[in-house]
Amino acid sequence: METTTDLTLIFNHLRNLMKPFETGTIRARVDEEKRYDLWSEKQVVIEGRKRNDVYFAGLVIQRNYVGFYYMPVYVDEELKGVFKPGLLNLLKGKSCFHVKKMDDSLSQQIADALQKGYNLYLDRGWI
Repeated sequence: METTTDLTLIFNHLRNLMKPFETGTIRARVDEEKRYDLWSEKQVVIEGRKRNDVYFAGLVIQRNYVGFYYMPVYVDEELKGVFKPGLLNLLKGKSCFHVKKMDDSLSQQIADALQKGYNLYLDRGWI
């Protein structure tokens, strides 16, 4: 992807990276022009509590950035250790990345993070 700061292009590109994970128990609960959310709709027990679903990742176009909400890093903070600085520098709070500019390197880092998060959920039986 060519480097861009166009938030709509960034959002659509990230949604395309996330779409392949919309499989099995993972469903898009919201797939709108400015928001996209993926949830695993599987009954699981997390920290002793029964849940009917688990949030995986999502996107929201905000005023000055695209929010990439990535729950696997909230679940397992060790995932931060595998992020390259380009992605890690965008992390605001525990699980939200503010994406203002997209290029090939960042795209690959996010694709890798999505795969690692998917594998984590798979290993925990959440998918």
